[in-house]
Amino acid sequence: MWRAARQDEDDAIVAMSLALFAEDLSPENVTAERVRRTLARFREHPVRGRVVVLDVDGRAAGYAFLVNYWSNELGGEICTIDELYIEPAFRGRGHATALLTSLREGVVALELEVTPANVKARALYERLGFRVKKNAVLRKKF
Repeated sequence: MWRAARQDEDDAIVAMSLALFAEDLSPENVTAERVRRTLARFREHPVRGRVVVLDVDGRAAGYAFLVNYWSNELGGEICTIDELYIEPAFRGRGHATALLTSLREGVVALELEVTPANVKARALYERLGFRVKKNAVLRKKF
C-alpha cells in the first residue's frame, strides 16, 4: 500500500534513493544531503511536491517523489514522478502499477523519465500507456 511518507522514514528514503542511483546511474551526483534537502523542502512547502512510500508490513519498501504543476497546453495538472524506487525483493508484484494507476485521479497526465538502459522499467511504463513525448527536454544547469 502506498501512503504519505513520515519524517521517521527519511533514513530509509535516503538509502533507497542512493540505491536507485547506484542501480540506474545518473550523470548527476546524488548525495544523501541532496535527498534530505528534497525531503525537507517538500515538508516545508507541500505545493512543491510530496513523497509517498510503499508500506510493506509497516516499513518503507519503496518510495516516489511526486511533483505536480499546471499545464496550459493540456489544461490541467500534470504529475511528474521524479523518482520511483521499489526494493528488489518487492519488485514484480504490481506495486508500481498500483501507484501509477492511483495517481491518475485529478490530473490530466503523468510524466516520468527513464534511462535507456532501464529496459524493465520502460517496458512497464509502456505497458501502462506511457509514450515518448514528441518534444525534446532541454536543460540548462546553474
